[in-house]
Amino acid sequence: MDVADRRQVLNFRVRAQQLDRTGGSLADTAVLDIGVQDTGPDGSRWALAVRGVDVAAVSAEELTLLWTVRGAPHLYRRADLPQVAAAVEPFSDADAGKRIFDAARPLKAAGIGNLAALDEVAARMRDVVGGPTVKGEVSGRLAEMMPEPYLRFCRPCSTTHLYEMPFRLAAVRAGLELQLDTSPPVLRRIPGFTKAATPGGRFDLIRAYLRLLGPATPKQVAGYLDAPVKEVKAHWPADVIEVEVEGEARWLLAADEEALQPADVTAIRLLGPFDLFLQARDRETLVPDPVRAKELWPVLGRPGAVLADGELVGTWRPRRTGRTFTVAVQPWQKLPGTRRKAIVEQAERLAAYRGVPLAGVDFAD
Repeated sequence: MDVADRRQVLNFRVRAQQLDRTGGSLADTAVLDIGVQDTGPDGSRWALAVRGVDVAAVSAEELTLLWTVRGAPHLYRRADLPQVAAAVEPFSDADAGKRIFDAARPLKAAGIGNLAALDEVAARMRDVVGGPTVKGEVSGRLAEMMPEPYLRFCRPCSTTHLYEMPFRLAAVRAGLELQLDTSPPVLRRIPGFTKAATPGGRFDLIRAYLRLLGPATPKQVAGYLDAPVKEVKAHWPADVIEVEVEGEARWLLAADEEALQPADVTAIRLLGPFDLFLQARDRETLVPDPVRAKELWPVLGRPGAVLADGELVGTWRPRRTGRTFTVAVQPWQKLPGTRRKAIVEQAERLAAYRGVPLAGVDFAD
């Protein structure tokens, strides 16, 4: 059994996710194989930018935004749509039931299978969305069409809706994508949509997790997918090696064994709050200090993270007042002048990405 310490693990992930590179294209950006979560103003395209992609030069037609893993919006290459649609499918009816949470209970009571329910919602959604349609309109029309087991009363809205997770997870099955840069979300049909019979190697979500966030356990992968551990184990790759990380047995794709060997990485990055690097389900590996972990992953209002040479060294938040844009940094350790300068450079890059001038960087130490 191989043995790796947390520093090796973090450095492996920095390199696997290409956070140490200065240039790249959509075609060679690895995180697009698993999907890049698009939450908040510093979402998916900022995640591409910190991995060296010139997002200003990327055409919107090269990308697609879908509700997929955990029902969250994720960005993918449009060319990969058939494989992505197959990869994000639940493994089984039981898996679908776990992914849709409390919506599974009334379906079960009515004798409706979870996958059958997703297919029914998808068929109705496809009928409703003939052209670009705001989410609220789609939801309202579906609530008029679907029978009671699919519906719930929403107290904040004081109205009846479909359960949220079946609504979101059925969209890809219906051949629908989210129109980029719309709030509230606008759904539209995907031109010429087809789903591949199988997801293919690099789009297989378990393999992709191990390749980008490994070494990992089945439980950690299941947590990322909102899938049952039993299902993840049943689909566990055969070509893996066992790695001991701080006394715990984990697994890595055998092809990546050499990449886990000790090697330094050099990069300063301002990661968005939902960057893939922060989505790993072994948070204690990323941030061993529980106080710091609570600061980075609060229940509401997540900050971004400062990544410096393979280690998370603080948090950051954008502060915008009128035309003034400031980045507030909360260091977790004393930062030498060279790191401060590099963080300021990254803040300038973020401001340019947002299209606003940077007023300054406030270091709270």
